[in-house]
Amino acid sequence: MRAMWKGAISFGLVSITVRVHAATEERTIRFRQVHRADGGRISIRRFCDDCDREVAYEDVAKGYEVDDGRLVVVDDEELAGLRPAMVRTIEVGQFVRTDEIDPILYDRTYFLEPDDVAVLPYTLLRDALRDSRRAALARVALRQVERLAAIRVRGDMLMLHTMIWPDELRVPEFPFLAAPVAVPAPELARTISLVDAMTERFDPGGQRDDYRAAVLELVAAKIGGAGDAGGAGDAGGAGDAAEPERTEDTRAAGPPATAEAQPAPPTTAEAQPGPPATSRRRRATKAA
Repeated sequence: MRAMWKGAISFGLVSITVRVHAATEERTIRFRQVHRADGGRISIRRFCDDCDREVAYEDVAKGYEVDDGRLVVVDDEELAGLRPAMVRTIEVGQFVRTDEIDPILYDRTYFLEPDDVAVLPYTLLRDALRDSRRAALARVALRQVERLAAIRVRGDMLMLHTMIWPDELRVPEFPFLAAPVAVPAPELARTISLVDAMTERFDPGGQRDDYRAAVLELVAAKIGGAGDAGGAGDAGGAGDAAEPERTEDTRAAGPPATAEAQPAPPTTAEAQPGPPATSRRRRATKAA
C-alpha cells in the first residue's frame, strides 16, 4: 500500500512519525460520453463567453463569482500566499470522548502507519485512546489545504478522519420540525417491538452493490458478444464503464481528455463539447 503523505502526530512533547494511507476507494460506476453513431469519445472544449473562441488549458485562470454576478480573477501566486504552511505535522489540539463527535462531520478516512522507530509510542497512544474511549482532535495540511481531523482507534490501527468544518454543516429547516406531534404510547411500543424483531448484528461484509454488479455483468456480456454490442456499448469499453471515480489522491492536475456522462445536457461552457449558445456575459475584474 503506497503512502500518500508522511509526517508526525504531535501533542505536548510527543512526536510519532507516521505514514498516511487512503483507507477507502470509490467504486461507483462512471460512464464516458461517446458519440452514439460510432462510439467515439466526446472531448471537452473550453470556450470563452466574451471572445467566443476556444481557450487553451494553460490560459484558464480561477474566477470567484460575487453576489452581483461579477467574476474576480485570482492568480495561483496570490492563493499560494494564503495557504497554510506545509508542515508535516498532525497537530493535536485536544482529546474528546469518541461518542461526542457526530459522524456527520467525518469526511475521508485514512490509515496511520508508524515508522519502524515509532511503533512503541504509536502503540502507547493507540492503547491509551482505546482504554479511555477518547479521540484526538487535530489539524493537518493535506494537499495544500488545512483540514480539521480526528484520530481514533479501529482494531489495532489508528485512523485519521478528515472532517468538515462546522459552518459547512447545513441546518435542517423543515416545517414539520416546528409542529409538535403527539405520539400514542401503544403505537410507539409496537414500533419498538418491530425494530427489536428486525435487529441483527451489523455485518458490512453482507452488503452488496447490486447495481454495480449488474452493470459490470452487462459490460462483460457486451465484450464477449453475448449482448447487443452495437454503438456506444462497443466503443466505450469495459475499462471506461468500470473505472472508479478519481479521488483527490489520484486526480490529475491537467485537463481531462474525455467527458463523463451526465444525467442531463451540460449547461456550462466548460462541460459542453462544442461552442456554447449565447449566454449572459460576465466581466472578470482583477483582484485588488
